Amino acid sequence: MPRYFLELAYKGTLYSGFQKQDNANSVQEEIEKAFAIYFRQPVEMTGSSRTDTGVHAMQNFFHFDLEAAISPKFLYNINSILPRDIAIKNIFPVKSDAHCRFDAISREYHYFVYRTKNPFIEDRAYYFPYTLDMEAMSEAAQILFKHIDFTSFSKRNTQVKTFDCTIKKSKWVIQNDCLVYQVEANRFLRGMVRGLVGTILQVGRGKTSLEDFEKIILGKDASKADFSVPGHGLFLMSVNYRDGFLINPNVF
Repeated sequence: MPRYFLELAYKGTLYSGFQKQDNANSVQEEIEKAFAIYFRQPVEMTGSSRTDTGVHAMQNFFHFDLEAAISPKFLYNINSILPRDIAIKNIFPVKSDAHCRFDAISREYHYFVYRTKNPFIEDRAYYFPYTLDMEAMSEAAQILFKHIDFTSFSKRNTQVKTFDCTIKKSKWVIQNDCLVYQVEANRFLRGMVRGLVGTILQVGRGKTSLEDFEKIILGKDASKADFSVPGHGLFLMSVNYRDGFLINPNVF
């Protein structure tokens, strides 16, 4: 049966997360509902990256199998069925064994923080009106490259075989009116980015020293990290695959 990758973007404000779950609205539920209407049959989706309640995505993927023909107007028609806060960007034919989650080589997240009140970004960035030591925050971000085990930045009750992650990018930048933490890794643990951001912000405020920040990493104790930053400041920016893995978008 032919397999496809579906590239999408969404604003997560109204959703309990990316993955389908009982008694809560999710991005996956909306996608599967739209596909069932369009194709007049259920289509089961597999997601590449889970995002929590309120978290947004500039790029995420599903894969699905489908025998039915896909018309040239598919993208236009499926987007007309979906709610305004979810958009399908592309569809890619792939090999029958391609897996949007396991074939990904890295993911990149950005977390947006603003310190001057701005009603136009309040649902897409975290309002944190405190004086921050950007040099210390940048140093904390660089410390992550020295480590692999990020047990301290994983929420509890998670079922993973290893807490090892390889950090490929970790830095703070100024973008328009926001401070933005940019982080890329081969994999992320549940709540990891928010835990990193919250803890590094405490470094920026002078409440946690750089030495103590590294002790938190080495301590492998999630109770010492700060997971308090809200989901609405977090964006999944990209899910990355090896060169040539996805080709010929919009071929239908």
